[in-house]
Amino acid sequence: MNRSTLGSALRELRKSSGLEAKAVARGAAMSSSKLSKIENGNTAPSVTDVDCILTAIGVSNEAKAEFMAVAREAATEVTAWRLVRRLGYSRKQQQVQALEAQTALLRLFQPALIPGLLQTPEYVRAVFTRESLGEVELERTIGARLARQRVLYSREKTFRFVITESVLRWRVLPPLMMASQLDRLISASRLPGVDIRVVALATQQTDFPSHSFCITDDRIVVIETAHAEIMVTDPKDVALYAHKFERFSESALSGDAMRSLVETIRDDFLREQETG
Repeated sequence: MNRSTLGSALRELRKSSGLEAKAVARGAAMSSSKLSKIENGNTAPSVTDVDCILTAIGVSNEAKAEFMAVAREAATEVTAWRLVRRLGYSRKQQQVQALEAQTALLRLFQPALIPGLLQTPEYVRAVFTRESLGEVELERTIGARLARQRVLYSREKTFRFVITESVLRWRVLPPLMMASQLDRLISASRLPGVDIRVVALATQQTDFPSHSFCITDDRIVVIETAHAEIMVTDPKDVALYAHKFERFSESALSGDAMRSLVETIRDDFLREQETG
C-alpha cells in the first residue's frame, strides 16, 4: 500500500467492517461524496481525513498505525482557507473536533487570538463574523466551535495552552465582553487537565512568536498562516515545534501568577467600561 492506493485500501477496509459509507462519513465528519472521492482515488485524503475515517471504522491500533504511516508519507500538507470556506467552516470545526477526540495531549501556542477551545460565544462570533459568512453558516460554525469545548472536561486528556499577553489585550470585543473572556480563561485554568500559561510582555525572550501552532500528541502539527492551514507530520519537524513550545512554556507565567496577570488586565477592561 502507498499513497496512490490508500483510497482503495480504505474502501476495502470499510467494506470488510460491514459499515455503510454514510455511517463512516458521518463518523468522520465529512460528506458522503467526499468519502466516495477518497475511496475512488479522485481526492487525496489529508492526514486528518485518514485519521477520522479509521476511527469511524474502528480499526485496531496496529492497522491504524500502518495506514497512518502511509498517509504521512507526504510530510507537509497545505490547505488554502478559500478551500476551507468552500467546504464550510462548520464542517471544518467538526473535523477538528473529531481529531481532538482522538488526542491525548494537545499543545497550542497562540500569539494572535484566544484559542478556540477557550473562547466565549461572543468571542467566537467576533472571530467568524470577519469571514463574511451567511447567517445560517455563521450560527452553525459558532455552535460547532462551542461544541468542541466539551472535550476540556475529559479526565483522559491533557491540554496545554501558551498565550502571549498581547492576545489578552487585543481588543476583539468591547471592554465588558473582553473582561468576560478573560474570566473564562481564569475558570478554564482550574480544570484538572488544562494548563494555561501566559508569556508576559515584561519577560525577556529568546524566541519569536511568528505564528500559532497546535501539536496533537507527537503526531501532527497544524500551523495557521494568513492564507492557509499547514499540516506537518515529519517527526523531525514535529519535534522542532515541540521544542519551540517548551521554550515558550518555560518562560511563561502559570498558576496563580498567570491568573493574577489575567485578573489585572480584566480589571483594566472593567474600569474602562465603568468610566465610559
